[in-house]
Amino acid sequence: MRLITIISLLILNIGSAKQTNKLNGTWVPVKETMGKMTLPPASFGTQKLVIADSTYTFTAESVDKGICRYTEGSNKMDIYGKEGVNTGKHFTAIYKYENDQLTICYNLKGDSYPEAFDTSGNPALFMSVFKRM
Repeated sequence: MRLITIISLLILNIGSAKQTNKLNGTWVPVKETMGKMTLPPASFGTQKLVIADSTYTFTAESVDKGICRYTEGSNKMDIYGKEGVNTGKHFTAIYKYENDQLTICYNLKGDSYPEAFDTSGNPALFMSVFKRM
């Protein structure tokens, strides 16, 4: 019986790892929007996001590190800053991975999840479209 329980747990863990592993890697932004504005490529040309299971490192003008938790069925993400300028902050986001691109729409207030991948009309929303390096 214990062996069945252990095997079941391993299968569940492998399934969970496969779901989050698709986001693992180094990502660079190809498009960013905030509110109604599309940001110029020069403003994000040196940025990069590294996801390793439940941790992230984001490099821009400085380096931020933290924890990201995913809700697979709803594609929701909770981002907790642990090091850098966002230490102690909680951002809510939605994400999608399709056509080899990762799109994350963040609510910088962290008080609710964005309802769509659209930032227009809401200055608290920020969206990045990434491609894998």
